[in-house]
Amino acid sequence: QVQLVESGGGLVQAGGSLRLSCAASGNIFSINAMGWYRQAPGKQRELVAAITSGGTTSYADSVKGRFTISRDNAKNTVYLQMNSLKPEDTAVYYCNVDVIGGVLPRPRYTVWGQGTQVTVSS
Repeated sequence: QVQLVESGGGLVQAGGSLRLSCAASGNIFSINAMGWYRQAPGKQRELVAAITSGGTTSYADSVKGRFTISRDNAKNTVYLQMNSLKPEDTAVYYCNVDVIGGVLPRPRYTVWGQGTQVTVSS
């Protein structure tokens, strides 16, 4: 099994910054894409940013130029640096990881983190 532990959420004023972290542990052979999603009250979960195993990144239009996703493959960890935060960024942020299991036949599956609350006050 694979577990994800998220950290870094909290309360910040508009214009401030936060850095989210998500560390994967367990029986892992390799990790493909890693990403961050968010879900605001009454809204659907949406993709915020993603990064491939090779380092290619993609972002939602609403966060381009403000958020940066990165990963440390040696630590099986993905980060989301969030700058110039806006009240509309308030949501629960979820880490999502595409994993190849360490036990034969090395199944491929997706794991979700438990979510971390980000609240941006105006």
